[in-house]
Amino acid sequence: MDKQPALLERFALKVSDWSEKWFPDSYIFALLGVIIVSLAAIFIGAPVKDVAGAFGNGFWSLIPFTLQMTMLIIVGYVVSVSAPVKKLIQKMARLPHSGRGAIVMVATVSLLISLVNWAISTILTALLVIALAKRKELNMDYRAAAAAAIIGMGATWALGISSSAAQLQANKTSLPESIYNLTGVIPFTQTIFLWQSLVMTLVLVIVSIVIAYWSAPKGQNVKTMQDFHLDFEDEEKAEPKSTRPGDWLENSPILTILIVVLGLGWMLMEFSKNNPIIAISSLNTYNFIFLMLGLALHRTPRNFLNAVSKAVPAVSGVLIQFPLYGSIAFIMTQAVNAQDFSLSHYIAEFFVSIASHDTFAVVMGIYSAILGFFVPSGGGKWIIEAPYVMQAANDLQYHLGWSVQIYNAAEALPNLINPFFMLPMLGILKLKPKDVIGFTVTQLVVHLPLVMFLLWILGKTLSYTPPVF
Repeated sequence: MDKQPALLERFALKVSDWSEKWFPDSYIFALLGVIIVSLAAIFIGAPVKDVAGAFGNGFWSLIPFTLQMTMLIIVGYVVSVSAPVKKLIQKMARLPHSGRGAIVMVATVSLLISLVNWAISTILTALLVIALAKRKELNMDYRAAAAAAIIGMGATWALGISSSAAQLQANKTSLPESIYNLTGVIPFTQTIFLWQSLVMTLVLVIVSIVIAYWSAPKGQNVKTMQDFHLDFEDEEKAEPKSTRPGDWLENSPILTILIVVLGLGWMLMEFSKNNPIIAISSLNTYNFIFLMLGLALHRTPRNFLNAVSKAVPAVSGVLIQFPLYGSIAFIMTQAVNAQDFSLSHYIAEFFVSIASHDTFAVVMGIYSAILGFFVPSGGGKWIIEAPYVMQAANDLQYHLGWSVQIYNAAEALPNLINPFFMLPMLGILKLKPKDVIGFTVTQLVVHLPLVMFLLWILGKTLSYTPPVF
């Protein structure tokens, strides 16, 4: 047992040292992604003007999602710096007795909460890391703790009820006709609630926590929050005295109360007509709830605005990089050659052509992981991928629900190294991807073969059932 912990820790530190020297800023990473995909699209015969057109057309395609992620960071920060929430998180942060124990707590919270709602997991774990990092006596490695906070996005989120693909397949009204005609409706009982899926989730949770523990640096290898010269202490400011009506309104809770009451009315209607778990999985609903909560917790408009001002610097990475990811997705799917085929079509066609019934899980898993690196959007990528994957599943007589889970499990893997979903959390933690990549790569090295093996072996226990329309 002594050799294995040392091995994982050394590996994580070596990759971390390399990434700190050589891993570019995530913005450079996004620029390189655009160039690589553009050259690949030109290589398959897509006209340069069409590639340029796809770049421009896709640049603003993620604006709604960009705003959602921006608001996620802001409202999460606003709630976190309120007095009541700081007390709750501080109570949780007092539980661990060691740095590695603290990292295990972060990983556990991230993995379990992401099964219900990845957005909640993103914010809560980041705030927990900060609270734990303030306990200097723990000597907790800040990089490893931040990586542990990301694990849920790279291991379990897509296997839970917030899975975009599973939700799309379970709702006829949400499915494009082209996909519905191939798959029919696939309920949760045939995807995320399969016993095979639950077993895989349990294994990934246990393995992820073990890796987070054994790969966490100890002793002189630890790099704490203080070593990064970060300060999350809030400056306590006395409320200014009211000298005019405008000042009085800014420092009075009256307007806040009225707005929150209106918000509560909408929430009651929203949760009464929809499944509460599904409703909160919507980023719009999630952000609205936390915005209202932030208003209520800060009581006055002035306190709320002060908190928002402090949160804004954390969203710079999201605002400048997400448009580039939108361009990447469009170039892969919209820039077509003379045969009217896109780059994503050729990638899918290649993987489908080499798949058999026995190799379907592994081949499709690898394909989904690769595409997920360039098109980091669970639901959007499923719309691109499903026609090819599900047609192949029907042709090879492979279980359709497990085909969705193959996508889900593999689609999450790139999140361990792709800055796209790291940015909101790292913005709160004031870190860069290069700071955590050594520890997330360690997770990926173990997860990749493990996930492929589980998809293959568990898939062999299922038999094909024709689509239900």
